Amino acid sequence: MKFLSEFRDGRLAKGVVSQIHRRSETPARFMEFCGGHTVTIFRYGIRQILPATIEMLSGPGCPVCVTANADLDKAIALAQTPGVIVTTFGDMLKVPGSDLSLQEVKAEGADVRMVYSTMDAVHIAEENPSKRVVFLGIGFETTAPTVAASILHAEEKHLKNYYVLSVHKLCPPVIKALLDSGEVNLDGLICPGHVSAVIGSRAWDFIARDYAIPCVVSGFEPLDVLQCVDMLVTQVEEGNSKVEIAYRRGVRPEGNPEALRLMDEVFEACPAQWRGMGTIPDSGLKLCNTYQHFDAEYAFDIDPGPTREPQGCICGDILRGVKTPLDCRLFDNGCTPEDPVGPCMVSSEGSCATYYLYGRNSGR
Repeated sequence: MKFLSEFRDGRLAKGVVSQIHRRSETPARFMEFCGGHTVTIFRYGIRQILPATIEMLSGPGCPVCVTANADLDKAIALAQTPGVIVTTFGDMLKVPGSDLSLQEVKAEGADVRMVYSTMDAVHIAEENPSKRVVFLGIGFETTAPTVAASILHAEEKHLKNYYVLSVHKLCPPVIKALLDSGEVNLDGLICPGHVSAVIGSRAWDFIARDYAIPCVVSGFEPLDVLQCVDMLVTQVEEGNSKVEIAYRRGVRPEGNPEALRLMDEVFEACPAQWRGMGTIPDSGLKLCNTYQHFDAEYAFDIDPGPTREPQGCICGDILRGVKTPLDCRLFDNGCTPEDPVGPCMVSSEGSCATYYLYGRNSGR
């Protein structure tokens, strides 16, 4: 299959790995921001075949994982409101809030429906005019344009019963906050491919310019990641700090103008709460005044009650890269994908779920 099989070619991979071993002399710590990269790295054993000079860390690039309990509790409270249908992507159903998950309130009788696209949620609103339908808008810049498109479609259809609870997150501000915290010293960053397909590689220029950290945008196949590591190693060894693209089949420097236009028309930046990192300025998206009538925050009087974090869960530390799942006493000891305590064990891109499936015996 084009753009898939050739990026899983073992012979080519061996050549890239050999080149990395020859070039890498300076100890370097690289962070992959995106959970999709974490899955690829563990699934294909990439950490084990890299030289000892390279340390790989996982970052906060899992939108399900970084969603704060306070936001989850709002969605759960909406689901418990009479006459409301809450729609969401499947990986949000099992994420525990302060007391319950959406899956648990669904089992108690709430009308919670899994959808595969934002337009599915709009269609549910069209088919249920007597109900108020709320879509839980979660994700990074990758999914935000599709949510914006659903709002514009609902406006065109004059739908009065479709709403979005926007808990979208923006990636550049959180990376800046992570670097400013000084908790983790990085020598290179693997930038998220899907996010970059929307916002473009230029969005990461500040990292190389202001922090002197090399950046490479990577795709999600094993050869993508290996090429990205090789390019980062080359920058480190040559003393360079710039933004490069190792995913040119999907990413351009300027991004996707139409997707950016949709986001700019419907949303505006706002403060957002990130699990483990607190509130970060201009790192979230809320509906602008023109489309505020679709905003569930304004349409409903949401009172989820006090927020609590799961006792013993260290998802916040894992998302910041200061700890790994193996440091958590609950990992595979009361917290599993079947019965998760924290969100990092729920999402298919979560670090804990990835370690559980692929990395428990990796040692790295």
